[in-house]
Amino acid sequence: MANPISKSLLSVLIALFLVSSTLAISDVPFIVAHKKASLKRLKSGAERVSVSVNIYNQGSSTAYDVSLTDDSWSKDVFDVVNGNVSKSWERLDAGGILSHTYELEAKVQGMFYGAPAVISFRIPTKAALQVAYSTPILPLDILAEKPAENKVELAKRLLAKYGSQISVISIVVLFVYLLTSPSKSGAAKGSKKKR
Repeated sequence: MANPISKSLLSVLIALFLVSSTLAISDVPFIVAHKKASLKRLKSGAERVSVSVNIYNQGSSTAYDVSLTDDSWSKDVFDVVNGNVSKSWERLDAGGILSHTYELEAKVQGMFYGAPAVISFRIPTKAALQVAYSTPILPLDILAEKPAENKVELAKRLLAKYGSQISVISIVVLFVYLLTSPSKSGAAKGSKKKR
């Protein structure tokens, strides 16, 4: 027969298993969003900001009425030139991803610190809208004066990037040169022997 300690330990383990399985089955979406921005200088001297927002559902159920709003771009500083700063989708299934991109043109020079985008969604079991936030972007130095590039710095970067290839090519060229060029000491010895 099993002793009373084993029975109580077994019953505690079963109870913990049932509680943990009940918690693990909770049917909720878990929204994670990543916002990224990059600058692109145009030939005209203007600068464009390309923004992308990826929304992931890492939860175990579908999120409904998903909407993205990114109001951090002031109309005094930026003009929307491609796309919209807000977007809506009917649903985001568990394990799914939604992506949205748009492009802005900067009107003012200076540092810009963007806020996270706001993602709202609905869960069928709750009446209130749920809200999630994207990651913030790194500060953008809009229309920054770029100093003329130093030739020594350019050479250092090229050497750091292509140094091993340059070394191999230089060694091969030197080896071929040594094989194909006549030796001066050998030519001098050959002329002495003919006399």
